[in-house]
Amino acid sequence: MRDIFMLRDIQDEIIRIKKEKDVCILAHSYLTHDITEIADFVGDSFALSKKAQTAPNKNVLMCGVRFMAETVKILSPEKRVYISDNCAGCPMAEQLSPDELCNMKKAEPDRKVVAYINTTAALKEHCDVCVTSSSALKIVSEMEDKKILFIPDCNLGEFIKKNVKNKDIKLINGGCPIHNRVSADDVREAKKLHPNALVLVHPECKPEVVELSDYAGSTSGIMDFAKNSDNKEFIIGTENSIVEHLMYDCPDKKFYPLSKKLICEDMKLTTISSVLNVLKAIGESDENEIVLSDEQIKKSRICIDEMLRRG
Repeated sequence: MRDIFMLRDIQDEIIRIKKEKDVCILAHSYLTHDITEIADFVGDSFALSKKAQTAPNKNVLMCGVRFMAETVKILSPEKRVYISDNCAGCPMAEQLSPDELCNMKKAEPDRKVVAYINTTAALKEHCDVCVTSSSALKIVSEMEDKKILFIPDCNLGEFIKKNVKNKDIKLINGGCPIHNRVSADDVREAKKLHPNALVLVHPECKPEVVELSDYAGSTSGIMDFAKNSDNKEFIIGTENSIVEHLMYDCPDKKFYPLSKKLICEDMKLTTISSVLNVLKAIGESDENEIVLSDEQIKKSRICIDEMLRRG
């Protein structure tokens, strides 16, 4: 029983300090329930960035990975933005360097660069338009340009290519190593174990996995589908924390992980204790602060503003 009280004590202290230091806490949906409970906003990365814009707080703590905190800073440059763990990166966001992208653009200058939101601020500086997993199909299909370079996730890129056939879409060999872990065999095995369950997956999964799903969409899309569906059982093909959250949100339904391999190690670096430690340090140390120059913010924001313009 003491462990339960210790957790509640930590959460209460976080709530006290965030009020004292005027901090808005953002938590990505992939984090554990003890963290989402003390957050001001929970959701997908870009939705959280927009929430930070409207929050009155002068400080923002992004509980997630670095590119998410960078996006918060880009959209709210007047705020001080902190990351919950300095080592929490994103292998997909970091797999392509700005120099590599610039060389690709020089080789084919007539291709417009569409960047998934899961990219670093340094990469966004060289992109034409940004997209989220929920807006990608709409934005790409409505672009006037026919030749497109989509970075960095080839699985989401294949999903777009399949659904937007009138474009010449070039992909790079990259993607989310976590979603890439699951295969069609994993889906078939999960369906054997839970034959009445619908399969809901993220389009960062391999095309063979998406093909066998009943629904493919963003994290929030998956959660909304499960909540609004009349079905009572679901196999969840994204980070396994979503299974936990849906169990809390829909106690009358059953949720199963598609695979035990769907665990993001970078997200798991953020713990309730690390959140407390970063909060304590605000005002005393800038170790976890996200710092971008005015020029970086200006250049990297262009593709985000273009996404917002296109809706």
